[in-house]
Formats: sequence, structure tokens, C-alpha cells
Amino acid sequence: MLGIIGGTGLAQLSNLEVTRRLVVRTPYGEPSSALTFGRIEGHDVVFLARHGYGHTIPPHMVNYRANIWALDAQGVQDVVSVASVGGIRADLGPGAIAVPDQIIDYTCNRKATFHEGQDRAVVHIDFTRPYCDRLRAHILAAAKAASQPVVDGGV
Repeated sequence: MLGIIGGTGLAQLSNLEVTRRLVVRTPYGEPSSALTFGRIEGHDVVFLARHGYGHTIPPHMVNYRANIWALDAQGVQDVVSVASVGGIRADLGPGAIAVPDQIIDYTCNRKATFHEGQDRAVVHIDFTRPYCDRLRAHILAAAKAASQPVVDGGV
């Protein structure tokens, strides 16, 4: 099942045939919103509003671990996260869509891992390729099939 996390500008999916909503409790606290289950063109999806319904949670207060844990607990295998951000490249002006292949992690002052604590083994995560190549390829192919201009790659 596909999980879709909507950021600024995507608080709901207009083409989602909603089947149910579920409030999930997690060991990491409350997710940003209830999970909305449904179907898009015959595909099962789960939607989560990153900033909450009504856009009330600022980025530095989003409980990312609770959000991901909640999606995983419902059987989500892949996650597509949509964000509205600024850019500095001329080919990425307002309205441009990019499928990034790298990230600069500016995370600070918040928990950034599930792998911590005295009762847990140390886990090293390979961050060389932070995005899933298979899922990126699917997104790029879907954009091409729909004749939607998308920039392949970026940070």
C-alpha cells in the first residue's frame, strides 16, 4: 500500500475515494493527523496531512517518527511525501515539480531516528542514496505517461 504525506498546499487529495479514517496512537506520540484510507484509480492509499488538518503544525514541531510509525503500522510499504519549498535553480521556478535524489539534512533539536536507547542495538543507516530508486523511477514514469513536466534529480 502507498502512503502519501501531504505538506503545505496538499492537505487533502481531491481524487481520493475515502473509505475510512483512523486515529492511530504510537509509541512516539501523536501523528500529525488521522490517517485517511481510500483508493485512487483503483489503488489503495493512505493519506496523512503533515501539518495537520487546518495547517496548524509548524515544520519544527511535526512528529515525523509518529507519522512514519503510524503509516508502517497500517501496512504502508512506500511513502511519497509532497512538499512546497523554495529553490535557487532557474529551472525550478514556482510551480515546478522535482523528484529529488539527494538531501541535505538540517534536522536538529528533535529526535531523528527510531534506533536509540539503552535497550537497542546500534544501527548504521546508509544515507548515500536517501531516496528509493525504484519508487523514484515509478514516479518519473507516471509523470512521463501523463505528459507532466518533472525535473529528475535535485537536492
